[in-house]
Amino acid sequence: MDFGDALRALKAGAKVARQGWNGKGMWIALTPGSAFEAAHAKCGHAAAKRAAELQPDDEIELLPHIDMRAADGCMVVGWLASQTDMLAEDWVVVE
Repeated sequence: MDFGDALRALKAGAKVARQGWNGKGMWIALTPGSAFEAAHAKCGHAAAKRAAELQPDDEIELLPHIDMRAADGCMVVGWLASQTDMLAEDWVVVE
């Protein structure tokens, strides 16, 4: 698959990976958007930095984004495709 096919698969709920990635068990998945109360913002959230402007029950919207499972099993939040990834044609759907 090319990157366009991979994006369509992500949007349909699949996990995808490149055959050319060296790490075993690596994949990316689309994380849907959500909303939560400002009172639940973690210290590192950008929303927490403007907490003085927010009321605790104000809602913060978290937009959809792509996350990656790294070779060591950790989750990388907010994965970005390289130009090589976008031009590759070795994308596959993973279980």
